[in-house]
Amino acid sequence: MSELYPLKFEPILKEKIWGGTALVNHYYKKADPSVKYGESWEISAVAENLSVVTNGFLAGNNIEELIEVYMGDITGDAVYEKFGVEFPLLIKLIEAREDLSIQVHPGNELAMERHKAYGKTEMWYILESEKNSKIFTGFAEPSDKDTYLRALKSGDLARIMNIENPETGDVFYTPAGRVHAIGAGIILAEIQQTSDITYRIFDWNRKDSEGKGRELHTDLAVDAIDFKASGKNRIQVSPTLNKTENLVNSEYFTTNIISFNELISKDYNLIDSFIIYICIEGEFLIRWDGNSEPVIKGETVLLPAMIKDVVLEPSPQARLLEIFINEDINKFKSKN
Repeated sequence: MSELYPLKFEPILKEKIWGGTALVNHYYKKADPSVKYGESWEISAVAENLSVVTNGFLAGNNIEELIEVYMGDITGDAVYEKFGVEFPLLIKLIEAREDLSIQVHPGNELAMERHKAYGKTEMWYILESEKNSKIFTGFAEPSDKDTYLRALKSGDLARIMNIENPETGDVFYTPAGRVHAIGAGIILAEIQQTSDITYRIFDWNRKDSEGKGRELHTDLAVDAIDFKASGKNRIQVSPTLNKTENLVNSEYFTTNIISFNELISKDYNLIDSFIIYICIEGEFLIRWDGNSEPVIKGETVLLPAMIKDVVLEPSPQARLLEIFINEDINKFKSKN
């Protein structure tokens, strides 16, 4: 069997009424620069949206086909044992030129019961944020069903929500059940469980050209909401140059940030998982076994689990997010 290598995928671009042009112009997605794209699905195993390899001898194969053939060599044995051929994470870049709807995602148990799917816990890393932009995350203080429904009925749900003004580099971790929304003027990287289940709660009373509002999932959402999920939610980490700094540890994913202007050697022998790199600034080379793969800003790369030793070479400086699944989460203390 041929040796695996760092894999790149064709971004799946999603046109959105609230999107913009930065994903094409600033994050180098190859698409029509006049179209408003709100999302670029970088790695996806969601049905009907399977990522397809663009580099090397596996080009043209989708992510499910790769895992069917290479199994744990791609994902890690522990990950394969748990998830089979379904890749467990969905990686996106998102640009919001307008406020997105307030929404909530169900947890695993409710999602499995209703949709035969996984729930959705996610995190955001803020890539860019305009001065007065807002992140809506959780309630301002612990709430209850009646208070929530009254605010929803009055058309002023934001009044009881926790609202934060994000800056570049801020992180927001959103467990399933926490109500949330991305505000206008924000570009971010989103790391989440493989799930496309979203309950839309409130859409700012917007109407389309025919005077109709978007579908809301009021009844479904009530049972999914954690009314105690409240208060400030921002994680702020100032990366130390040439060090790996942790942002989030959870049972669903671990995310680190690396800002570097020197060679970084990575030893993954103690991690039984794939590694994902998202290049968020600059560019770098991945070097392994005498080979190299260039990565530029806006690119996402999947490092198969069988590759255990790599060197990251910046040119001349780079910043990346490093993501994997830790099969023994008890080793870690969550920052959240």
